[in-house]
Amino acid sequence: MRYSELCEIYEALSATTKRLEKISIIAKFLKHLSFADKDVLYLLLGNIYPAYDEKQIGISNQGVIKAISKISGVNENEIVNEWKKIGDIGEVCEKLIGHKKQSALVGGKLSVEKVVNDLRKLTDFEGQGTVRKKIDLIAGLLSESTPIESKYIVRTLISDLRVGIHDSTIRDAIAEAFFPDDKKVAGGKIQSAYDLHPDMAFIFENAKKGMKEIEKIGLKVGAPIKAMLAQKVDSIAEGFEVVGRPAIFEYKYDGFRLIINKSPQGIKLFTRRLDDVSKQFPDIVEYVKKYAHGDNFIIDAEAVGYEPKTKKYLPFQSISQRIKRKYDIEKMTEDFPIELNVFDILFYNGENLINHLFKERTKLLRKIIDKHPYKIICAKQIITSNENEAKKFFEQALKDNQEGVMIKNLNGIYKPGSRVGYMVKLKPEHRDLDLVIVGAEYGQGKRAGWLSSFVLACRDKDEFLEVGRVGTGIKEKSEGVSFDELTKLLKPLIIESEGKNVKVKPKIIVSVIYQEIQVSPTYSSGYALRFPRVVTLRQDKPLDEINSLDDIEKEYAKQKR
Repeated sequence: MRYSELCEIYEALSATTKRLEKISIIAKFLKHLSFADKDVLYLLLGNIYPAYDEKQIGISNQGVIKAISKISGVNENEIVNEWKKIGDIGEVCEKLIGHKKQSALVGGKLSVEKVVNDLRKLTDFEGQGTVRKKIDLIAGLLSESTPIESKYIVRTLISDLRVGIHDSTIRDAIAEAFFPDDKKVAGGKIQSAYDLHPDMAFIFENAKKGMKEIEKIGLKVGAPIKAMLAQKVDSIAEGFEVVGRPAIFEYKYDGFRLIINKSPQGIKLFTRRLDDVSKQFPDIVEYVKKYAHGDNFIIDAEAVGYEPKTKKYLPFQSISQRIKRKYDIEKMTEDFPIELNVFDILFYNGENLINHLFKERTKLLRKIIDKHPYKIICAKQIITSNENEAKKFFEQALKDNQEGVMIKNLNGIYKPGSRVGYMVKLKPEHRDLDLVIVGAEYGQGKRAGWLSSFVLACRDKDEFLEVGRVGTGIKEKSEGVSFDELTKLLKPLIIESEGKNVKVKPKIIVSVIYQEIQVSPTYSSGYALRFPRVVTLRQDKPLDEINSLDDIEKEYAKQKR
């Protein structure tokens, strides 16, 4: 398949803001897409691998600018100035390559296979001269592209396609393409399959064969799955109302979620973002190897940090730095030890357990885990119908420096990726949200050189809607979340720049607390947070788990009551 055909689809998607039109465009395209071209599903989402694959292209904006300069003959500073005017480095490349006479002679010959293979080569370069090799390869690819092809190659390189589609758009397009008579039911089944096997090319391949193949997709030990999520409640009474009596109460740990797989090939740890962090946590791998018994299994757990001397549990922020760490792993393990709190089991010795009742799963879990405090334990738990007993348990969780409690339905099944009411979470009454940064402003005075005021957004289906700015709760020095750290994380994500203000690709998630929510025409959500304050970075969370516009509206309605 020619890459130019895919670029035509990109252009059609860019030309409309209507979600249903985008779904229709993709559905018509997928109907005629061959199995051989299934990698197009990754490219439609601006990727070259499944979302969970840890391989990264690893090229900075500056590297892309150097490649454009090499192929166009235009000075790097001029390219940067053009970028500031246009606001899209992809369009800058399209314009500059359009000025080269020879580009018209080679146009339209690039295949999707060639683009994918070349971009995947970028993930394999290592050692001395890596940056130069990457720039040379990108320049070579751009030299074979038409102006419009170059635009989308560059946008793919910086992970900013700007065509306004997400996983859910592709899901609905697959349903429309292959199951038009019952799109809603098909969409639900496709989503369930994707939650179990988050690889859109694999889902497309099976959908093209028919619904029976989609329904066959199940758990696979060693591959990531999406974790089941919890709804929020405001009281123990409301918790009982949602899950029923009696209920299982467990500590809600202030750590980060891990789905742990054991197979003959070894032990793998996946975060909620589907990242494989097995290398970053050799201590957890060792605990699971020694104290979790079974030939193969998938368990759901929370990793919680503690102070080595006092054994006092620490907040998530204290150990979050271990998630992305690639060096000094041994020292980090000693300085920031972790206790693994296991609370669910999804698969055991060849048997899929997600449709088993929770009371059965938790009973099995306690049989196969050897309890070793400050290494690995099962989550602290009580079963009760009594609100006073539940309240004492909740208060004890807070005394033990945990976030609150989880309240679970004894007969609940496990629904990956869903908030279905089989479990709910209860935390103290401060108002908190997980939001993504979509913009920022450079500071002045002692904050000059740092991004220091950050635009926050919630999600609404395939969009991110602004809900306010935040500049408090962020440190000037290294303790906690600092301006320096956020600036380093956000700079490579800048997609538009105007004066001191920048727009960034939605990727960096922060937890914030706030005083109240106000109606506001200033922000695209229609709401604004009053006195928001950053609590911590959430590098373990995926974008589809940040708070939604629906959550904001519900919190606003509660506030009014």
